[in-house]
Amino acid sequence: MAEPTNTPYPPSTPVPGSTPRSTSPAPPIPSLTPNATMTTIPLRVSLDASSAPKRPIVLHIGDPIKYNPATYAEFIQAFEVIRPPTAERERAEFIRALKEHRWGDFNAIFRPFWGTGGEMGRWDAELIDLLPNSVQVFASAGAGFDWADTKLLAEKGIVYCNSGLAAAEAVADFAVAMVISTFRHLPWCMNAAVLPFLSATASSSSSSSAETDAVARQIFQACHAQATAASHNPRNHVLGLLGFGNIGQQIAAKLGHGAFGMKIAYYDVIRKPARVETELDAVFYDSLEALFAASDCVVLCTPASTDGKPLITAASLAAMRPGTRFVNIARGSLVDEAALANALESGLVGSAALDVHAEEPRVHPRLVKLAVGLDTPTPGRVMLTCHNAGGTVETHIGFEELSMRNILAVLQGKLAITPVNLHYFPSES
Repeated sequence: MAEPTNTPYPPSTPVPGSTPRSTSPAPPIPSLTPNATMTTIPLRVSLDASSAPKRPIVLHIGDPIKYNPATYAEFIQAFEVIRPPTAERERAEFIRALKEHRWGDFNAIFRPFWGTGGEMGRWDAELIDLLPNSVQVFASAGAGFDWADTKLLAEKGIVYCNSGLAAAEAVADFAVAMVISTFRHLPWCMNAAVLPFLSATASSSSSSSAETDAVARQIFQACHAQATAASHNPRNHVLGLLGFGNIGQQIAAKLGHGAFGMKIAYYDVIRKPARVETELDAVFYDSLEALFAASDCVVLCTPASTDGKPLITAASLAAMRPGTRFVNIARGSLVDEAALANALESGLVGSAALDVHAEEPRVHPRLVKLAVGLDTPTPGRVMLTCHNAGGTVETHIGFEELSMRNILAVLQGKLAITPVNLHYFPSES
């Protein structure tokens, strides 16, 4: 459940856990100091007949780089970069290419954008077993890595590096908006202002514009009057963070005592150092259930479960106090959405905000109804977005830069910056 404990925090701001996403176009990620617990994996580079070292080969999957030309110039100077066209990245052809050794003994896999480079599908045994033994590092955009078997990669001697550090600030900012939404019922306030007009436009009824305007005025005024009784300031409420890595700590810094005045509580499988707890005025709870029972709003900000099972179930939701708010900016697979809908309908969960969904791009229809409906005592209690939390230009700048920096580090015999699977490598004796 914990985010990788060996991910360092860059010194871009005095806020603990902040990331250098406010600097553009060249974020200072390369200056990060890796944690002392990281392991250097020896470079494996093929030699030609004369024993002269070749430049390491990097297999670039996905779109060309867009944001960091200076780093890319350094990258192509150090490595031979091969970028297969889209057709070769489709799973069947990708497998055929690996079997044919089409790209030679490449040393790294580089995926700088999460929106492309995934055409071959899940990186499971079928793909990983076909990789040449020369591959040492797989560096990818994105924070999540549930689409890649990182344990199997480690068993083959390949360090997997994600780019979650680059997205942390954007995700935390988005989480702030979603937490505020659960306290202020923003979907209700927004829908009441526009839905009557949209409904009239889409309807085939012969209602006059005067009738539509009258209905709209009534709905607007009802929200203006009634939302007040259902809304609260976040200050002095307990914010329960399920997961307290880079993102969780940034959310705590943004919503805690120094800003919105929320009281910070957290649960993580690895308790954070006393220094971190003191700086963020955060209280540790030793179980998910204990955290839920103490919280006024719970934010799910932990990686996907390794077993694929949800953390948020009917049983775990039962530990919440009636009316607790819930936010998910982690992974949709972590939530039993039917159980959450039940909890919202019963009032156990008072309001929710979900950026990620179990069956993307499909959104659970009961949650949609709860998000849009204007026919309930407290309508629009759910904010739904389209996996947008990390989606900023600054995030993509960081994804690209950090992926290149990870490969440069590993293939030059240095420490990876953001490895996530080192714990699967054999321990040094």
